[in-house]
Amino acid sequence: MPHQTLPPVQAPKIPNPNPNPVLDLSAIASVGDYEAPAKQLLDPSIWAYLDGAAADGITHERNLQEMERLALWPRAMRNASGGDMSTTLLGQTFPHPIFIAPTAYHQLAHPDGELATVTAATALQSCMVVSTLSSLSMESIAAAAQTPLWFQLYIQRRRDVTLDLVRRAEQSGYQAIVVTVDAPVEGMRNAQQRHGFRIPPHVRAENLAPYPSEPQAVLGISDSFFESSLVRNAPTWDDFAWLANQTKLPFIAKGILHPLDVQSALDAGAQGIIVSNHGGRVLDATPATIEALPYIAEAVGGRVPILMDGGIRRGTDVLKALALGAQAVMVGRPIFHGLAVAGSTGVAHILHLLRTELAMAMVLCGIRSLSQVTPALLSPVKRR
Repeated sequence: MPHQTLPPVQAPKIPNPNPNPVLDLSAIASVGDYEAPAKQLLDPSIWAYLDGAAADGITHERNLQEMERLALWPRAMRNASGGDMSTTLLGQTFPHPIFIAPTAYHQLAHPDGELATVTAATALQSCMVVSTLSSLSMESIAAAAQTPLWFQLYIQRRRDVTLDLVRRAEQSGYQAIVVTVDAPVEGMRNAQQRHGFRIPPHVRAENLAPYPSEPQAVLGISDSFFESSLVRNAPTWDDFAWLANQTKLPFIAKGILHPLDVQSALDAGAQGIIVSNHGGRVLDATPATIEALPYIAEAVGGRVPILMDGGIRRGTDVLKALALGAQAVMVGRPIFHGLAVAGSTGVAHILHLLRTELAMAMVLCGIRSLSQVTPALLSPVKRR
């Protein structure tokens, strides 16, 4: 079941964002350099949706802060020639471990939407995870892709609709199903509320367009919240297990943060785990994903691959996540920043920067392949 935004009302007219992308990227030297121009280009209400977090944004900020606390130990005079950034997950080999996270409504950031994103993913050989709530259909995205695609799934109230989404992904050539398990309801998105965000008329969830719309519960702050249809019909591990048995595609559980949920996911048929707190957009005040990652890795015990999202802004962040047990990482907000500023060129540049920085960090740490990455690379930094 996809988490809901706000009850549908008449949307204000918001022009297509950034119709004339900035193509001169000479002044942009890092992933973080895209954030300010993206914020300037986008309508404030759209920015509040794309970049906002739940409540006070504590989890979102913690993802960044806890990543910064970790220090890498460099190594001197080691032969790092012939370096290899490839990683193998679920029988698929990827040239590098930097994936595009599933995020909704790319047309909010750029008129070309997910087609611009998948063009960049193809150019930089990055796996792209396409959202159930993409603003273009999964079929049209797949038709434009020459790179591996995974499909992110929100389990719907109706099992026939959920199963049909999986069948469409199979027929379109997607190579895995990523089931979001941490968002039965939407978080308290105060920034969106303050800006009065509504999905503009020219954008919609194309993948859900073929199915009859279902009534949305209006969630009031009262005891009736717990009896709302969203809560009563929230999916469980039984739904996950049923669905995993309906397809031969690998099933991955996205949104695992507590190590006690690992065994439930594996028992339900998960063939991979994505450590995620939804970018701080659902429950605020949770641990950062980089904090939870070692505990999840210990609970998994090497039985299935682990990915992580949240707080990735540098190639060194990628290396830190790999050192603590991830086999790959996924990038979310920065993709929107690059998309808003320069369309597919901006997204490709984001991926290029991260990939280049990862390669440089590996050389400076004396690492020739990702198989040599271990927790010994890291040392905690004392708080001031």
